[in-house]
Amino acid sequence: MTRARASRIFRPLDSEPVRAATIRAGEVLVEEHPDPEPGAGQVRVRVRGAGVNGADMLQRRGRYPAPPGSPQEIPGLELAGEVEALGDGAARFGEGDRVMGIVGGGGQAELAVVHERQLMPVPDAVALPDAGGLPEVFTTAHDALFTQAGLRPGERLLVHGAAGGVGTAAVQLGRALGAHVTATVRNPAARDAVAALGADEVVEPEGFEEHGPFHVILELVGAPNLAADLKALETEGRIVVIGVGAGAKAELNLALLMARRGRIMASTLRARPLEQKAATARALEREVLPRFARGELRVPIAATFALDDVAAAYDHFAAGGKLGKIVLEP
Repeated sequence: MTRARASRIFRPLDSEPVRAATIRAGEVLVEEHPDPEPGAGQVRVRVRGAGVNGADMLQRRGRYPAPPGSPQEIPGLELAGEVEALGDGAARFGEGDRVMGIVGGGGQAELAVVHERQLMPVPDAVALPDAGGLPEVFTTAHDALFTQAGLRPGERLLVHGAAGGVGTAAVQLGRALGAHVTATVRNPAARDAVAALGADEVVEPEGFEEHGPFHVILELVGAPNLAADLKALETEGRIVVIGVGAGAKAELNLALLMARRGRIMASTLRARPLEQKAATARALEREVLPRFARGELRVPIAATFALDDVAAAYDHFAAGGKLGKIVLEP
């Protein structure tokens, strides 16, 4: 079922300042900021949905600053909305187009500026608020599974923390490729829903290594899993670390890694240069967005919050136990 194109609602020149989530002294609140003006190659987006991610939790605690050139006090790594204005040379999209993309920061605001090469069209089958929770998790999962780990059809994939945003994306992408997907989910109430997304089996985190061996392990939890990950690894298997929420330091049995002829790799997206971010966006356009258009993939939404309730949204994220994404609707 397709959705009608959103109407073009633009801001008058004498409008109020832009409201945005703002980090101050370890707290997140809403403040007014000057209107962002698009520079060369950039567009200004009227934000309709902005996902909340683990990086926002770290940034609030002062542990994950935005990269240079991005707003330092306005969080938000992903957004979706309508193009409102074009900077010099911007030509990929027109005013009113539905777009989404990853940003270095500033996504959790009424307006944001983004380089046009980081943006992607929103498929008609995806509502704009839902699309606000799509770019970061699906780009992260796609890049880790396919670009980094080279997951192939028929291989066995283990996804840790599979009820979260990146986890639900990885389960769906692995299944779509034809991999056998095992998912670890701590919350028993979420296991059936993760299975419905395409996991062949959903298991408790404790003792997951007994369900191996796995060709690819997507590590979203962190250091406490690493020793068992090695035990669960298939010969010539690959471990991709993209989350360390439970810890970043672990002892590593190099002899076991050598015996498995295994590889451990790690990745982040936020600090990559424009060329690399643009490449991930084009890969998602080619290989993932057509599946959204056909209704084969979806963004599970755990909860939505108004911008004024951003503190409650962060608390809900930090509490854990959710299935899918938390999205702000400015």
